[in-house]
Order: sequence, then C-alpha cells, then structure tokens
Amino acid sequence: MSQYMDFFARLAHESADRKREFLELGRIAGRFPAATTAENGEIAVWCSNDYLGMGQHPAVLEAMHRAVDEYGAGSGGSRNIGGTHHHHVLLERELADLHGKEEALLFTSGYSANEGSLSVLAGRIDGCEVFSDQGNHASIIDGLRHSGARKHIFRHNDRAHLEELLAAADPDVPKLIVTESVHSMGGDIAPLAELADLAKRYGAVTFLDEVHAVGMYGPQGAGIAAREGLASSFTVIMGTLAKGFGMTGGYVAGPAVLIDAIRAHARSFVFTTALPPSVAAGALAAVRHLRGSEEERRRLTANASLLHGLLRERSLPFLSDQSHIVSALVGDERRAKGMSRLLLERYGIYVQAVDAPSVRVGEEILRIAPSAVHRPEEVREFAAALDTVWTGLDGPRTTAAV
Repeated sequence: MSQYMDFFARLAHESADRKREFLELGRIAGRFPAATTAENGEIAVWCSNDYLGMGQHPAVLEAMHRAVDEYGAGSGGSRNIGGTHHHHVLLERELADLHGKEEALLFTSGYSANEGSLSVLAGRIDGCEVFSDQGNHASIIDGLRHSGARKHIFRHNDRAHLEELLAAADPDVPKLIVTESVHSMGGDIAPLAELADLAKRYGAVTFLDEVHAVGMYGPQGAGIAAREGLASSFTVIMGTLAKGFGMTGGYVAGPAVLIDAIRAHARSFVFTTALPPSVAAGALAAVRHLRGSEEERRRLTANASLLHGLLRERSLPFLSDQSHIVSALVGDERRAKGMSRLLLERYGIYVQAVDAPSVRVGEEILRIAPSAVHRPEEVREFAAALDTVWTGLDGPRTTAAV
C-alpha cells in the first residue's frame, strides 16, 4: 500500500479545488422545507428536488409504513432473482398509463435508467447514430458513451443545428435523438414540437428525459410533452421518482418491444438489487395522488412566477423563466460559494452553489428551487435576503428583462 501513497497525495492535491463539502440535513417530517443541521440549527431548504413536497405527503408516508409492516424493509434481490414485488408491477403499469405507453420499467435511480436504457437503445441498433443535446445530463452522456454508438452533439436547444446534423447523416442509418424537456441546470425547456417534427422527417427514434417535468407539468403530471400534446411523438419517455414524486428511483416508458430489450440487456437493471417494496408503494401513492390533484402544481407555478418577478425587480440575473428551476447567474465560483455560505449563516437559508463540472467554468449559479410547500411570504423574504447578500458580494446585475 505504501508505494501508492505518493500517487494518492498527488491525486488529492489535484482534486483540492473540486473538493465536495456536504451539508448534513435532517428534513423535518411534516414541516418541509424546514430542516435541521448540526451547526446552523433549523434552516429553510431552497434547493431541494422534492419540488412538490411529496416526500412528506401523508398518503405517501402511510403507503410506505403499510408496506414495511407487511413486507419488511428490502426487496431481497434483483428483479430477475427474487426481487420483483407486486408493487413494482403496479407502479410500472401506472407509469405506462400516465405516459400513454405500452410498458414501463423501473430502475433504482434516474441515472441508472438513462445510462442503462441508452446503452441498449443506441448500442444494440446496428449502425445507430445518436444526436444529443449539448446540455444533456451526465447520465445521458455516460449511457451514450457506453453504447459505443457514433454521436453528434447539437448546440443546446438549437433546432437548426440539429437539422443540419441530421441532413448531413446517411439517410439510411438508424437515428436516435436524445434531449431533456426541462434542462436541469438552466431550467429552460426544449423546443419539443420542432424536435418531434425533425424526428418524423428524418425517421429518427426519440428519447425524452422528463426528469424535471414529471409530476409538475402536463395533464395529471405527465410532463412537458403531454402538456404540449406531443407525448405520442416521443418514442421513449424517461422519468424519475425522486423529484416531483418525492421518492427515489427512475423509469422508462415506451413500446413493449423496446422496454423488453432494455429489461433483458440493461446492465444497470439486471445487475442491481430492486427498489424496496416500501419505496415502490410510496411512489405509487405519489403518482396516483398527483394524477388526481392540481393543487401542488398550481402552488409550484405560482411560487416560481413570484420569484421570477421579484428577481427582475432587483435586477438579479437568472437563466430562464420557463420552469420552476430558478438559476441565479453568479458567474464566479468563489462568489457563488460565498453567497451560499452567507445565506445559510445570516438567514438560515440553504441554496447550493453549483460549479464545474455541473456547469461550465464562468457560468456558476445558485440553483434555486421554490417549491409547492414554500409560502408566498417566504418567497418574498428569500428574494430580499438574496438581494442583500448579492449586494454585499458585488454580484452582477442586469438591466435587461429575462
């Protein structure tokens, strides 16, 4: 072991600027966005992906408690070997129905759903060429890399560039277009109608990541494609249980023949332990609740719109007003981390600074997530606190409307 210590020391030194520090949170059941920390006491969380507060919803908690009492804690194995539970099957049927697809398949995370599904879809179609948005998530990038397929990267949300790449490709090769509907860092929304049109014209299969949209947008929370009346135009819809639905896990929904292929060949599905029955039961309760309730979506939209307006009034720059993800553009890693620290220390507000590699150097942000469970007065207090900290650290201002 000693012969490797110099290597480890050098690696640690090279990674010093990328060192990750994690705030230990104890989300207070029934009072989220309130949480406790060891150093700061009770704080308010403003960067959670539990956008609708479903992780604390009574129906979800009741379903989980009941499943633990009836079936125990774990699933006991992979889906192939003893780990498939009735709740998994019910949840997959519910998700397929939500998206109007033939079948759905659960994964243990959204990351594994993207990585496993795309490695199969792009890798098992002979000669497939992939056209992927420049802003796509790391899990998409990894899945496509592992597929071995030839990749073409089109500029973020740039329909014209995508068409240019499609037109230059061999018309006889199979094509796969991959994008996110709501992009995770900027919060902007892809031009889905235009992408669907290009897919039809060039005979491409489509894979749409709706991770930051399912639960929050569209009829019954089915996502942006459903909101735009385009769900049937996308071959595969990928989603998560870990954001709008407040749980953990990921899934894909699409034609039975494709889902069967993924089920048989996706290594991140085959070679991992299945979600615990209690998680599947809680997720099923969340999906069913949000299919029948508009209240959570209404509150989320209202809070996001309120925050957009308050930031505009204060000339605080943010990347997009198209969704509930409000990314305040700081543009400097040290300043962004300083703002995050001061918000926590002075106001008990937790917003995570996001830097490279999640965003490019010079595009650092505070990724703010007003949720359905924040009150309007809390949104106003947050905007005032951010403005004060922004001024104190000489953050950039804008005079142009976003």
